[in-house]
Amino acid sequence: MIQETKLKIKEIKDIVELSNKDADGVIADGGQVFTALIGCVEKCRDDFNQTVKERLKTTEKQAEDLIKELEQEIEDLTNRSSEVKPLSHTEDHLHFLQAFRSLKGSSTPQDWTTVEVRPPSYVGTLWRSLDQLEETLNMEMKKLRDDAELKRVQQYEVDVTLDPDTAHPQLILSEDGKQVHDGGVRKVLPYNPKRFIGYTCVLTRQSFSSGRFYFEVQVKDKTAWGLGVARESINRKGGTEWTPENGYWTLYYNKDELVFRDKPGVRLPLRAELQKVGVFVDYDEGLVSFYDVEARVHIYSATGCTFTEPLYPLLDPWYQEGGTNSDPLIISPVNQTD
Repeated sequence: MIQETKLKIKEIKDIVELSNKDADGVIADGGQVFTALIGCVEKCRDDFNQTVKERLKTTEKQAEDLIKELEQEIEDLTNRSSEVKPLSHTEDHLHFLQAFRSLKGSSTPQDWTTVEVRPPSYVGTLWRSLDQLEETLNMEMKKLRDDAELKRVQQYEVDVTLDPDTAHPQLILSEDGKQVHDGGVRKVLPYNPKRFIGYTCVLTRQSFSSGRFYFEVQVKDKTAWGLGVARESINRKGGTEWTPENGYWTLYYNKDELVFRDKPGVRLPLRAELQKVGVFVDYDEGLVSFYDVEARVHIYSATGCTFTEPLYPLLDPWYQEGGTNSDPLIISPVNQTD
C-alpha cells in the first residue's frame, strides 16, 4: 500500500510538471500572438495618422498656392495703381487718353469672392480605419490561431508505417512503409481478411485506442487522394459509403473539390498548392482535425465523434488516370519550421 501510494504521488507530481511545461508553452505562444496583434494595431494607428496628415497637407498646399495668387494680385494692382495715379493729376487730355489706352489692355482683376479653401473633412476617417483594423485583426487572429494550434498538435506526432497486409492489390508500398501509389496492375495475392479489395486503400500497422496522435502526409502533385483515420471493423470489400457512421473520418480531394466525407459530404474551400496534410486525432475528446501544413491553416474538424474501437491512419492514393496521379502519398516526419 505504501508503494502504491508513493507511485500515485509520483504520478500526480509528473502531471503537475507536465502541466507547468504545457503552461509555459502556451504562454510563449500567446505572447507571440499578442505581440503580432499589437503590431497590427500600431500599424493601423500609424496609417490613420498618416491619412489625416496627408489630408491636412493637401489643404495647406492648396491654401499656400491660393495665397501666392492673391499676393501676386495685390502686387499687380499696386503696380497699376502706381501707373494710374499720376494720370489723375494731368491736365493734358491727349496725353491722358494715350496713356489710358495703353493701360486698358492690362488684365482685369480676378473676382475672388467665390474662391475659398475648404477645411479637410475627417468625418468617417476613424471609423473606416477601425473597420479596416477589425478586418485585419480577424484575418491575423485566424492565421495566428491556426499556426499556434498546429504547433500544439504537432507535438503529438507518431511514427507510423503502412501495413502491406491491408493494401489493395494494385497498390505498391515502399520498403520503409512510408510511401504508397497505384501501380496500375492488380496483383494476385493470398487471401487476407485485413486486405482492402473494393478501395485503393492501405492502413498503418499501428492503431490507437486512447489519447492523442498526429501524422502528416505529402500529397504534392497528386490529382486525387483520400486520407484520414478508420476504425478497425470497417468493411474492406467495397460497397460502403465512407462516412463517420460507417467508421471512416476522411478528407477526399479530386482536382476541383475538397470534401470531408460524410452524409452529406462537407465541401471545403479549395486550397491552392496543397502539398502536405496534417491529421490530428483526440480519441478521448472525439475529435478529428485536418491541416494544410505548408500554409499552416486549419482545414476542417469533425467534432463529437464516438470512438469505441482502435483507430488506424488510412491512406488512399487513388487510381492512376491515364498516366496521371501516379505520384505517391508519403508519410512525412513533422518539421516544426514548415
